[in-house]
Amino acid sequence: MNDVKRKAGEQLPLVFSHDAASGRDDLLVSDRLSAAVTIIDAWPQWPSPVVILAGPVGSGKSHLASIWKEHSGAASIHPKRGSDAAVTAATGPVLFEDVDRLGFDDTELFHVINSVRENGNSLLMTSRLWPMSWPVELPDLRSRLKAATVVEIGEPDEELLSQVIVKLFSDRQLNIDDKLVLYVVNRMERSLNAAQMIVERLDRLALARGTKITRSLAAEVLNELGNSASSD
Repeated sequence: MNDVKRKAGEQLPLVFSHDAASGRDDLLVSDRLSAAVTIIDAWPQWPSPVVILAGPVGSGKSHLASIWKEHSGAASIHPKRGSDAAVTAATGPVLFEDVDRLGFDDTELFHVINSVRENGNSLLMTSRLWPMSWPVELPDLRSRLKAATVVEIGEPDEELLSQVIVKLFSDRQLNIDDKLVLYVVNRMERSLNAAQMIVERLDRLALARGTKITRSLAAEVLNELGNSASSD
C-alpha cells in the first residue's frame, strides 16, 4: 500500500506560471499558454477593454480566468435578457465564462461591452469557439467583438501532460515510473481535466486495493474513464 498522507481538497495544479503575489509561483510553465498568461499578467494594461480566451475543453482557460478573477476582483456575469450585467460592468471588471455554451442576448452583451468601454473597466470572456463562430445577429455587437483581443489556447501536448501527471502524483507524495507516465499520456484524452481524473482514480484505486500503481491498473482506469466519457 502507498503509505502516504493525502491532503484534503486537493486541486489540479494550474499549468502556467504566475507571479508570487498570486500564490501560483510553483506552477508548471507551458509554451502553449504563454500568450494567455502574458495577457492575464498584463492586466489592467490590456491592449483592449475586452479579452477573449478561446480553447478546447480542458485547455486551461477556466483556470486562467479564475486567476484573473481573484487578482482583479472581477464579478461573474451572464449577459442574458433581463439581467443586470451591464450595470455590474459599470462598477468594475467582469468575467463571462463559457460564452458559447451558456449563450447570451446580443443586445445585453452589446450593452456590457459599451459599459466596460465607457467606464474604463475590463471584460474577460472564455469560449471553446472563436467569436466569429458565435451566433451573433446584431451588427453592432459583431463590430465590438472584432475589436476585442482574442487569445487562443491549444490542446496540451504530450510533454505538458506528462509534466502535469508527474506533478499531480508528486502532490500526493507518489513517485511514478516515467514509462508508466508515457503509457498513460499516449492513451488518454488530451486535456488537463482528464489528467486530474486519471491520477485521482489511480490513487484511490491503488489505496483501496493495497497495491502499487501499475500499467495494468492504469489500463483499467483508462478503459473505465474512456467508456464513461463515450456514454455521456
